[in-house]
Order: sequence, then C-alpha cells, then structure tokens
Amino acid sequence: MRRIWAAGLVAMVGWLAGAPAQADWLPAFRGNDTGGIIAYSAAQEADARQLAVAHCASYGKVARFLSIDPQYGGYLSFACRWVPYGAEGQPLKTLD
Repeated sequence: MRRIWAAGLVAMVGWLAGAPAQADWLPAFRGNDTGGIIAYSAAQEADARQLAVAHCASYGKVARFLSIDPQYGGYLSFACRWVPYGAEGQPLKTLD
C-alpha cells in the first residue's frame, strides 16, 4: 500500500513540477456602462479611441479618456459620460 501511495505522490509532484506557472488571463479590453480599460499592448495594435467610442456609444454615451500607463502591463482607462444637454445629436455609432 505504501508503494502505491509513494508512486502516486511522485507522479503528482512530477506533474506539478512539469506544469508551467501562469497568471490569470484577462482580455485586452474590459468595460461596462461607466467606462473601461484597454491594455496598452492592445492599444498599440488597434485604434484604442475607436474601441472606447464604439463601446460607450452602445450605451448612448460619449467616451472620455482618463489616464494612460505607457509601460508593459499598463492600460488606458476611459469613462463613459452622458451627452451634455445642448449637444448636437446623439453619439455616433461606429462599425465594429
């Protein structure tokens, strides 16, 4: 019985040692009706302004960029604001 337990323990330790360590994966773009974030690496590849405008326009709001963290692992943050009174028309819907 001890040999089976020891063999199982050795197999478990070998499996854990061979498995790569990884952090939790998050998408490059996350948001809701109040705003969101875009990964800085994704912002370099795609038009971050277009992504934010399209996201906020789906809620009938306009996008306002708040901050940019230009480093590895950084992100762009934006807020979705209501269209101010007296503004001409509603937010533009963009093609995705």
